[in-house]
Amino acid sequence: MADVAVVTDSTCYLPGALTDSLGITVVSLYYDVGAGPVRESEFDGDFGRFYAGLDASKTVATTSPPTVEDFIAVFDRLLPQHRAVVAVLISSGISETCSNARRAATRLESEGRGGERVVVIDSAGTGGNLGIQALAAARAAAAGKDGSGVIEWTRRARQEVREWAILDTLEYLRRGGRVGSAAAWIGSALDIKPILTIESEIKAVERVRTRGRGVDRLVELMRQRRAVGADRWFVQHTYAHQDAQRLTDRLAELFDREPEFVGEIGPVIATHVGPGSLWAGGLPRTALDGKYG
Repeated sequence: MADVAVVTDSTCYLPGALTDSLGITVVSLYYDVGAGPVRESEFDGDFGRFYAGLDASKTVATTSPPTVEDFIAVFDRLLPQHRAVVAVLISSGISETCSNARRAATRLESEGRGGERVVVIDSAGTGGNLGIQALAAARAAAAGKDGSGVIEWTRRARQEVREWAILDTLEYLRRGGRVGSAAAWIGSALDIKPILTIESEIKAVERVRTRGRGVDRLVELMRQRRAVGADRWFVQHTYAHQDAQRLTDRLAELFDREPEFVGEIGPVIATHVGPGSLWAGGLPRTALDGKYG
């Protein structure tokens, strides 16, 4: 058993087989489209019904972080089995998840239950950005690194990863008040397709007129990353399977290797971005597996 347990949250949207193989513990956020909060981990996979409910709920739809008690339950289970717990979590700029995890650790420490051995890392991202950092942490732990080593690998991945998303519309961000620096684009008469990134907060990168041009631009951004040494990559999407497959095929040709993962983004982040989004990102191998030089 690894000395260090790695925890992340459900907004990483890593494939279950991948988290299971690396022993990553996933703590669930909550979503509510009008019928009360539901753990994202309990989502039944019916995205058609989810998006219908999301459109019907409009401004009623909300999301919320894991509770302090959720984290206490996880840390309590892991601490007796490991020397340290490293929790790599969604950006504190868009969620209170990190704050609740730190409160849980502080409470456990005050009660003499090992909370001082918990380290919470703010990923400054979500989706694949968060997921790739959790992978870096888990691979470090699996390689036998101690807590300091796991933290070092994770922070290097955080420094090196870049991720972009093309959205079909800004409407869902507007509803949830999470639009960030893209606010100036709301209400535009143009049928724009925004390209965004999350670096502590949602930031507008650029806008294009058509989805096709947006996908081309996403590929070009990834080409630029590849040119400066990013040779590991990933793709995610919201209810856009065919477009995600086409994007994956183009990037596989560009990178000349298969992705670290491809997956569908779940209800918590989908509440804020809506269906039809495509996400892609990458980082150098040395930032993912810790082999410098």
